[in-house]
Amino acid sequence: MDINSSNIEQIVRQVLDSMNGKPAAVVASGAIPATAKVAMLTGLEKIEIKEYPMPLVGDDDVLVKVEGCGVCGTDAHEYKRDPFGLIPVALGHEGTGEIVKMGKNVKVDSAGKPLKVGDKVVTCMIFKDNPDITMYDLNKQNVGGADVYGLLPDDDVHLNGWFSDYILVRGGSTIFNVSDLDLDSRILIEPCAVLIHAVERAKTTGILRFNSRVVVQGCGPIGLICIAVLRTMGIENIVAVDGEEKRLSFAKEMGATAAVNFKNHSGIEALAGGVKDAFGGYLADFAFQCTGSPVAHSNIYKFIRNGGGLCELGFFINGGDATINPHFDICSKEITTVGSWVYTLRDYATTFDFLKRAKGIGLPIEKLITHKYPLEQIDEAFKTNLKMEGLKIAVVNK
Repeated sequence: MDINSSNIEQIVRQVLDSMNGKPAAVVASGAIPATAKVAMLTGLEKIEIKEYPMPLVGDDDVLVKVEGCGVCGTDAHEYKRDPFGLIPVALGHEGTGEIVKMGKNVKVDSAGKPLKVGDKVVTCMIFKDNPDITMYDLNKQNVGGADVYGLLPDDDVHLNGWFSDYILVRGGSTIFNVSDLDLDSRILIEPCAVLIHAVERAKTTGILRFNSRVVVQGCGPIGLICIAVLRTMGIENIVAVDGEEKRLSFAKEMGATAAVNFKNHSGIEALAGGVKDAFGGYLADFAFQCTGSPVAHSNIYKFIRNGGGLCELGFFINGGDATINPHFDICSKEITTVGSWVYTLRDYATTFDFLKRAKGIGLPIEKLITHKYPLEQIDEAFKTNLKMEGLKIAVVNK
């Protein structure tokens, strides 16, 4: 029997627990190392691979071996500017991995599904003691006051983000068993949940229907997923707007029926005319604004018919002020507008079904992940994201 230092540490912990009358935590058959590597953002555009002692797994905790995590635009903003004032911070909130150890009190996930060592999992928000944030009420209050792994202040645990070898999911956190999804699908759950929530918000207007003409502005990962969600709902008349032909081409693969390159139109009136032509002479019934550009927000009202609707979901950080004319853009057209901010627990559960449905109708969801880097090359992953050389960039552990 090969017993190394990490094996000895685990055995000692289990013996001590048993001496104290505590049932030992359930542990994976493979050895858990004594330390874990964490990609810690220690300064602007400076990530260091740190090594920390493996933390104790409490009765309500779950230790997860990280398999992969997507690079989000929010990660890139934190990397460049630290808008949330979190440095030093372990980033990564689009992650997934395998349970290797779990406390004795952990039996089921946040949806009541059984959990065991070896299951593949993702985390959602860490909800605070706020009864207005619930799984079953989408409109009482959004989750802006909740925390998320990957955007937590550093502490003595350190394993707080998915850009790491392991992450410790603390008691009271949300966790979902997604063992029936492949790795690429699991990495895409978090951004897909953003769009599931946005479409649910759009449906509250009563304007978004099967036969709606829908324009999606911005064909980065968020806009492309938006198109996919709309297609799985049966909406077929979708026009994509972007300035990159590669992204517009992929938008058609994801279900858009037409594409408009704003670089081919001089001025907003010409661009609005291009969108109208793409709909066969009609303006959109509904629009999704998926960029972080104030200019794009100002423009999108021109694409929408009188009595139409708009969902704004592009601004996850302060991107600056947008200029609109309330009379022409909102009042005289009676536009119904909703904002969308991240997701709820119910949206997460819906997202699992969306991913299966998207694949079922042949949408190439997995092609959204265009680049994969090992943890040791995370700087390169961030630089690729910032240069907009691909779509979804992911850090994947071997």
